[in-house]
Amino acid sequence: MSRPEHQNPPDIFYNEAEAKKYASSSRMIEIQTKMAERALELCLLPDRPCLLLDIGCGSGISGEAITEAGHFWIGYDISPSMLGIAVQREVDGDVFLSDAGQGPKFRPGTFDGAISISALQWLCNCDKKGQEPFKRLRCFFDRLYLALRKGARAVLQFYPETAGQVEMITAAALRAGFGGGLVVDFPHSAKAKKHFLVVYAGLSGDMPKEIPAGLQGEVDEHRQTVAVAQRERQHKKKGKNSKTYKDKVYEKKEHQRKRGIGVRKDTKYTARARKPRF
Repeated sequence: MSRPEHQNPPDIFYNEAEAKKYASSSRMIEIQTKMAERALELCLLPDRPCLLLDIGCGSGISGEAITEAGHFWIGYDISPSMLGIAVQREVDGDVFLSDAGQGPKFRPGTFDGAISISALQWLCNCDKKGQEPFKRLRCFFDRLYLALRKGARAVLQFYPETAGQVEMITAAALRAGFGGGLVVDFPHSAKAKKHFLVVYAGLSGDMPKEIPAGLQGEVDEHRQTVAVAQRERQHKKKGKNSKTYKDKVYEKKEHQRKRGIGVRKDTKYTARARKPRF
């Protein structure tokens, strides 16, 4: 199954039908809520009500987690249909239509923090002629840096397709002035593995300087990003070539029988390697 960002741009992919399906799936709501709660945990917010920016807020699922935590929020998304669902659900935050790649402008130092769930990977694709992913990421991080107060954190959960995407995203964040790094939860699980880019806009006295640890103690997992990706590719290659020559012969003969093509019966000599003739 292809990734959503390979099928259509986000404003087209999340049409009215997809938005309703996305917002009504109990499984999807549970996953999004848990990731939003984890992002808030990694934000290390001060013990008071804060104003947060929800990037790619969609139907407001992550925003509800912010509300439940006792904070206020403003969110934006590129899909009108997803924002329509958020309005119908009467979310507590203010939402508006905007493209993260163009970076909406806010008054400097407006937000005490920012979160984003499953949105950042969309900026790694060229949806229109002339678009350059790295330039869009730079614009996004530049505007985000200005919007955060000094020392505030942004926690951006995303699904990277390749190690190169991780490097491009982190490079764009660093050039914008952010510090921080990547936190990977459950790095050895194919389904539960989650990437969180945890960055901070400078340092202030009330903000911790350390990057929180990933779940299961994999705090330095981001340093092995390239190696992990290479191992995953090797595993995939092994999976593709796991069939033996004999298995392939039997499979081909069975396929021909189903098509009505006459083939010889299987014997102990089927697919056996023959001795070379001189």
